[in-house]
Amino acid sequence: MSVAPQEPAPQPPRPVRLRRLVDRGLRSAGGLVAVVGGAVTAVLELLLAPLRIGGYPIGVAVLVAVVANIALSWFAIETVGRRWAVALPALPWVVIMVAAADRTAEGDVLLVGNWVGLTLVVAGAMTFAVVAFRSIVAPPPGPGRY
Repeated sequence: MSVAPQEPAPQPPRPVRLRRLVDRGLRSAGGLVAVVGGAVTAVLELLLAPLRIGGYPIGVAVLVAVVANIALSWFAIETVGRRWAVALPALPWVVIMVAAADRTAEGDVLLVGNWVGLTLVVAGAMTFAVVAFRSIVAPPPGPGRY
């Protein structure tokens, strides 16, 4: 019994290739924006940490950290299209916070160990952790998503 030879699979049309290339480029650009956003918000929060009214620290940096980290995490997941993308803004944020908590050669510390600094680090890191946990335990996305 003879079998007819298999025909080679047809090549996808060029617009599909171009669409994939554009999609990958936009996802990469979104990931890069998320990384830069994580670094920029960390610096902004460090600038807001010593803010005081009447000599008392007000802790507005903690609120900015929580809101910004939620927004950056959502943005990263939506633009990259993968659940692991929450790590893109989290990594530069954590690196900058760790570096800010260390003393320089001159003895300066950017992130002082008062309640604002400690709450800023804990609340910011926990925000990324909660968003990552929620994205892990969430049901799989519907068809056409990710």
